[in-house]
Amino acid sequence: LQRNKFESLSKVSFMTSHMKSLKYLDMSNNLLHHDRADVQCQWAESLTELDLSSNQLMDSVFECLPVNIKKLDLQNNQITSVPKEMAELKSLEELNLASNRLADLPGCSGFTSLEFLNVEMNSILIPSADFFQSCPGIRELQAGHNPFKCSCELQDFIRLERQSGGKLFGWPAAYVCEYPEDLRGTQLKDFHLTELACNTTLLLVTALLLTLLLVAVVAFLCVYLDVPWYARMTWQWTQAKRRAWHDHPEEQETVLQFHAFISYSERDSLWVKNELIPNLEKGEGCVQVCQHERNFIPGKSIVENIINCIEKSYKSIFVLSPNFVQSEWCHYELYFAHHKLFSENSNSLILILLEPIPPYIIPARYHKLKALMAKRTYLEWPKERSKRALFWANLRAAISINLP
Repeated sequence: LQRNKFESLSKVSFMTSHMKSLKYLDMSNNLLHHDRADVQCQWAESLTELDLSSNQLMDSVFECLPVNIKKLDLQNNQITSVPKEMAELKSLEELNLASNRLADLPGCSGFTSLEFLNVEMNSILIPSADFFQSCPGIRELQAGHNPFKCSCELQDFIRLERQSGGKLFGWPAAYVCEYPEDLRGTQLKDFHLTELACNTTLLLVTALLLTLLLVAVVAFLCVYLDVPWYARMTWQWTQAKRRAWHDHPEEQETVLQFHAFISYSERDSLWVKNELIPNLEKGEGCVQVCQHERNFIPGKSIVENIINCIEKSYKSIFVLSPNFVQSEWCHYELYFAHHKLFSENSNSLILILLEPIPPYIIPARYHKLKALMAKRTYLEWPKERSKRALFWANLRAAISINLP
């Protein structure tokens, strides 16, 4: 009776009720629909195969089906789901729901004998992964040509295929990603996501552990390299430069006034006053030295005076000794001189090794000093008097410049 204009499914059922030998009925390509308000359907008990494809049937069709049906074709209708409260079709073996509007695989609570299910070309984005558990009798599932959304939730269905033992008909060609856009056309068998990307708890725990590790590493580096100290020094340098610009903007054109600024520990001051300064300032080609005791300007902060002297000096001489590396102010002076060295791309540092410095006594914050001593040559104060003339000649040569 295909390709006619039958409309009411319940009326068709009553028309067959007296056909005692009817086994197969083809009602495809009609205008059939079924309303819940219609009277209860009554099919011929002998009917085992029914074709209702290409009609206008909706979910309510499952309330009007022959109880002894074995093969049912509902292809190309408007079914969105299989109602859970439907009457059991204990004899149903084959069910065709292709080309409908299903959003998920139907369960088998009402089809205890179901062996073949076709749900191709529906609207299934992420099929239920527990389908084969709820339908243990299924021998073949046709679920291809659906708009699969390739995401973490689909991973379980892909694993299900491996466990099903070839029950998915058309695998892998008919199972292709539709969403997201960048994965469109990818076969499900080629779609893989890591466990970390799909397990939210694992992802959060991993992110937390990595964050804690990063914080621990940063904290260790801050302590080991004394980052807070350098941050404080940078802030003081910036503030000093800002105040200088604010107070005397016309003096920002730096003019060299000294040949060298001398940085040393107070414990080495006797050598500086008795040996270094007298030997540099005596004789022809007198060297003008900036020394904090006589050249620092009263009223200015120590940091501002240090910066001022370093910037107005052609060279910065550092008298290195175990006392030097234990002095906080010497470290300030080295920091600012090193800052000038990089900001002006100059070669303004002269290192004098007054006494050998064991590496183990150099604090971690002096990593710049370690780098300088490793990369740059330094003048070593000779203990033998016969070699000191050469020492002073080398030092004078290193700072020779005509000041304006």
